[in-house]
Amino acid sequence: MKITDFKVMTFDVIGTLIDFEAGVLNGFRALGGEKAAAATDDEIFEPYIRARNQFYGRSSAAMKDVYLAVANELGFKNDETTAHAFQAGIFHWPAFSDSVEALARLRKNFRLVAMTNGDRTVFSGHSHTLGNPFHDSVTCDDTGCTKPNPEFFAFNKGRQSAFGYKQSEILHVAQSQYHDIGVSMQLGYTTCWIERRHDQEGYGGTPTPETFTKPDLHFTSLKQLADAVDAEFAAKA
Repeated sequence: MKITDFKVMTFDVIGTLIDFEAGVLNGFRALGGEKAAAATDDEIFEPYIRARNQFYGRSSAAMKDVYLAVANELGFKNDETTAHAFQAGIFHWPAFSDSVEALARLRKNFRLVAMTNGDRTVFSGHSHTLGNPFHDSVTCDDTGCTKPNPEFFAFNKGRQSAFGYKQSEILHVAQSQYHDIGVSMQLGYTTCWIERRHDQEGYGGTPTPETFTKPDLHFTSLKQLADAVDAEFAAKA
């Protein structure tokens, strides 16, 4: 398999390109008071996952309720003003250190398509953070569902088909075993796992998958993927 044989790369955004775990942890610790500042990652992530499942609406609105649910459970500062500040912070979640540069390199040779569970409003902020690298984007506002629902992938498959691209020409790139890797492999996509948590235990801020799925390609950073592409093109030259 050669990566350079593909024409399209589809990307999970939140967790693969945007470091949402840092955004969530920093938000709680900065806003939630002394108890939040002293909480471990897992102490925050466990109720966060439950709250996000409970309030799984558009992320540009639902994160206020997610904050309050976690704050009430853990005894953090829990007033409306603080919750709104946490909500606003989602637009400023940081990119991983390699995301902007690697995406700029990949854009030179591939059609880049965002496939994000974030809504269109949140995606606009995240895309700006990433340097607006995408040729196309699909959000939960477009699909009416979120990954791992196969309908999300079906929507994008039809959309890219309208631009003349076949499924066999698409490489799906993602971090989440739960939201992306398992379902994309089941649907027959060639799949690249960016294992952002390779040096950490557990699944952090994402739900634990029922089963672990071995991907077609596996890197621990987006830079490694971009380097592999550059090496393939250099070998062809």
